[in-house]
Amino acid sequence: MGSQIERIKSGAAEYDDELLKKHKQLLIMNLQSSRSQISFYNEMDVLSEGVQKFDTMIADIGRAQEEVNIQYYIIKRDALGKRLLDALLERAKAGIKIRLLYDGFGSRSLKRIDFKELIEHGGKVQIFFPSSFGFINFRVNNRNHRKVCIIDGKVGYIGGFNVGTEYLGEVKKFGYWRDVHLRIEGDVVQHIQERFILDWNYSNQQKNRDDLFCFPQHDVKSLSPMQIITSGPNSHTEHLKNMMIKMILSAEREVFIQTPYFIPDKSFMDACKMALLSGVKMHIMIPGKPDHLFVMWGSWSFLGELLDYGADVYLYDRGFLHSKTLTIDSEISTVGTTNLDARSFRLNFEINALVFNRMVALELESLFESDTASCRKLTKELYAQRNWTIKFREGVSRLLSPIL
Repeated sequence: MGSQIERIKSGAAEYDDELLKKHKQLLIMNLQSSRSQISFYNEMDVLSEGVQKFDTMIADIGRAQEEVNIQYYIIKRDALGKRLLDALLERAKAGIKIRLLYDGFGSRSLKRIDFKELIEHGGKVQIFFPSSFGFINFRVNNRNHRKVCIIDGKVGYIGGFNVGTEYLGEVKKFGYWRDVHLRIEGDVVQHIQERFILDWNYSNQQKNRDDLFCFPQHDVKSLSPMQIITSGPNSHTEHLKNMMIKMILSAEREVFIQTPYFIPDKSFMDACKMALLSGVKMHIMIPGKPDHLFVMWGSWSFLGELLDYGADVYLYDRGFLHSKTLTIDSEISTVGTTNLDARSFRLNFEINALVFNRMVALELESLFESDTASCRKLTKELYAQRNWTIKFREGVSRLLSPIL
């Protein structure tokens, strides 16, 4: 970590890239706060459809030759959950190492019998913060919200999709599910792997630290610098929030944000206001159809305030918007598991990829622009028309925002 900071400051040859030089302070901040090493040579695909994401990932799992390490906040006991477990079981029968880690609260419907055959064939399954007595979980506020998969140490997945048929758009309550995951090959996969190992070892009751993981060489030649930023209740600062604030304050032209929940704290709101007052255009998209009413009312409270500063706010109506992305100036972007709320910033274990690649930023902005066709725009006039009961609910929700 120290050597990378020194080399950035000295202008070493490997950092002679326009975006890295322009955002040098962001790189150094992430290195110093969350020990986020910079990786240079990567290739990635943006996956915004649930069927596309899971077809691609399960196909990659089917080609695994050494190991599959997979971690999800939610794994449902439904058709997609069974399909994933069947794919892992098939690889375990072929002698491939399988490590599955899931959150004890988010995946509380899972039962040990679901993994019986997988474990019999050598697969390993761990629970992050398991429930103590039946469904009673004393760490319910500290959820491992990460969603990653690493195959043979060569292919990595990171993003917002959980495992369940609702994420394929097959549950009537939500309808079409709009989300983003990245499929990545290259240097950064080892950093995703390292984060998985830390969570795995923390959850591993046997404390078998001699287990071997894959860290192979790769042949990716495309320059696409990335950092993996993580944070949680054990972090000394709110790494992911600080990264996003730094991005917003670095913007010169435009900021695009997609999030299912917009419940920021004062520091994040101040950053948004400063950017808007500086002439930066800010476009924010949230679900028009919420999964939690209190969160919707709280989000409207904060967004209504930003409308007065000139923000463009969109309400996504095609289905449910679960995408967690932020891009600035068609240059850099972040994709991951972090919602814009206190829970993600302070209470949950989260992970995001920061990508210094114009093509990826442009693709995410293009998806945003396409999504506006399925949106209503929240204007100052529309916001002013809400009745007193909505205003009251907004006030209560804003008061409760630190725990929503």
